[in-house]
Amino acid sequence: MATVFRRNPRQTSSRDSAPGPRFAFFAAVSIALMLLDQRGGWINDARFYLQTATQPVQSLVNSPRTVFTWIGGLFESRESLRAEIAGLKTRERELSLAQMRFEALEHENAQLRALKAALPPLVSRQQVAEVVSLEMNPLRQRLLVNKGKRDEIFDGQAVLDARGLLGQVSRAGPWSAEIILITDPEHAVPVQLARNGLRSIAVGAGNSGELLLPYLPVNSDVKAGDLLVTSGLGGVFPAGYPVAVVTGIKRDPVMLLAQVRARPLATLERDREVMLVWFDASHPAAPVTRKAAELPQVTLGAPTDRTGEASTDEPAPGAEGEGATDAQGKP
Repeated sequence: MATVFRRNPRQTSSRDSAPGPRFAFFAAVSIALMLLDQRGGWINDARFYLQTATQPVQSLVNSPRTVFTWIGGLFESRESLRAEIAGLKTRERELSLAQMRFEALEHENAQLRALKAALPPLVSRQQVAEVVSLEMNPLRQRLLVNKGKRDEIFDGQAVLDARGLLGQVSRAGPWSAEIILITDPEHAVPVQLARNGLRSIAVGAGNSGELLLPYLPVNSDVKAGDLLVTSGLGGVFPAGYPVAVVTGIKRDPVMLLAQVRARPLATLERDREVMLVWFDASHPAAPVTRKAAELPQVTLGAPTDRTGEASTDEPAPGAEGEGATDAQGKP
């Protein structure tokens, strides 16, 4: 038999109908706590200890979310770091290229300043030309530059660089010119030793790092380390411009001539710009460029005056009769 329990309506109504004492009690407690907290501040201390006691529980409750956020941030950080590293590498390549361009420009400016500073004082005009092509073999040592007759370049013009003599123009075209280097086997330049003024001729050996002096006697006063400069003879190069340094001498008592080798000062294979120069004809050190037709004509055996012209004075009348002799020596 089932037993049914029913709530007594009187007890419920009596319990719900008298909330006043309880409310008054809790209100009084609350007011007392507020007064005590306002005067002593012990509620803050109690709150502090309660938070300390509940902190492990709070951390344990929030740990799944914290772990999930940390893992997501880890992967996100790796991706962002990879993207940042890729961007930095790209930027590094760009900066490296820019730095190389700046270094090349700085080197080119230094070369141009060195070229201008190395010019002899008798140069009245100069023209910088860029090397277009290079031909270096034992039979031909030539350069091709991007200046030609439209820039007033002419055949036989002297070509220099910042360190020494480079060569001369062998053929000038409208927009380019071919330069024969001093190391070409077909080229020869009059030189002299800066130490004692001994003159000779430096001939190309077909090697960019070597010149030959085949016309020095075996007893010539020349030694390794001597500086060779242009002598000014030949009408192409001015006197005193550096050419090469003597590197080796071989003297054979049986031979009449010494075997002298020299190293050119100009960087023949590494020059990017060269200097073509025009000389002031009025300068005392300028090379002589007078043509053969402009030179005075002198007949062999004929007396000459101080100006170098042949004497054309006719004999005085009667000179043939005074002391003149025939072919047999009779008067």
